[in-house]
Amino acid sequence: MTTVTLPGVYTPQDDTDLLVRLLRDEPLPPRADVLDVGTGTGAVALAAARLGARVTAIDISWRAALNAKVNAVLARLPIRVRRGDLLAPVSGRSFDLILSNPPYVPAPASACPRRGIARAWDAGHDGRLVLDRICQDAPGLLRPGGVLLVVQSALSRPEESLRRLRATGLRADIVERRGVAFGPVLRSRSGWLHDRGLIEDDAEKEELVVIRAVRPR
Repeated sequence: MTTVTLPGVYTPQDDTDLLVRLLRDEPLPPRADVLDVGTGTGAVALAAARLGARVTAIDISWRAALNAKVNAVLARLPIRVRRGDLLAPVSGRSFDLILSNPPYVPAPASACPRRGIARAWDAGHDGRLVLDRICQDAPGLLRPGGVLLVVQSALSRPEESLRRLRATGLRADIVERRGVAFGPVLRSRSGWLHDRGLIEDDAEKEELVVIRAVRPR
């Protein structure tokens, strides 16, 4: 599926592809309500809409929100796009499926960037500043039987995501793993990652994982 990527918006990569593939394997009820958190170009939201879902897409970046709207128009797919901080724009709503490819890369800065394209990937020293919020808040928006699919790096401790999601009552497991070559960001901070004990000295790949969490009926 071809999408346009505007300047300053995260270009769909391996993590996007992995999430879309798992989405396509997910059994959805007719006219399912789907939420894409951190939509970027809207690639994942568009994939859900092509399956017949009613899709809401959110991003904190106005560039990304605009980009998702542009791609929805080009694809002639009805996607509701909202700009806002994670789940705040859909407070009070509920969904059959929540998808997220959030910022998860460990970074030297302790806080998430407030502007610029780096806020699409940088997520504090442990890469968990956004993941922890999703694990805390997304379960409350799932309908009984609803599913949360989240992609993250093994560098940002997927076992902590599992622990937090299970603590909310969800059944959570890692359902997919994929090794990918370091991109420019990880290559540029490989020394820092090594000093923190997150990678081996000669590491050239990271492992991406997809977590699937289900709210019991």
